[in-house]
Amino acid sequence: QVQLVESGGGSVQAGGSLRLSCAASGQTYGRYLMMGWFRQDPGKEREGVARINYDGSTNYADSVKGRFTISKDNAKNILYLQMNSLKPEDTAMYQCAAVEGVYYNGNLLPKEFVYRYWGQGTQVTVSS
Repeated sequence: QVQLVESGGGSVQAGGSLRLSCAASGQTYGRYLMMGWFRQDPGKEREGVARINYDGSTNYADSVKGRFTISKDNAKNILYLQMNSLKPEDTAMYQCAAVEGVYYNGNLLPKEFVYRYWGQGTQVTVSS
């Protein structure tokens, strides 16, 4: 089992930045984890934001390309999402997710059903 705990959300004005963190614990050693960030605003479907394979390769939703960066610190088992140039439409609950033994190529963002483990989420609110 893998446990995920997000932090770093908050309220920010448009144009500002936030960095989300997702701490992974449990049976993470030796597991080839693919990890990702999703977001969901009330009344809307959950949207994939970014994913990172175990080898560090990444991909992003078109809506965040050039503004968000997904990264991870393997030594600390922490996943990050650096969010710059935030817009009001980025307002949502952000969740991290992970699955072992899965690798996605190229421009694919995995759907939520691909992931096995989920964090509880952290709220991001961007005001205009």
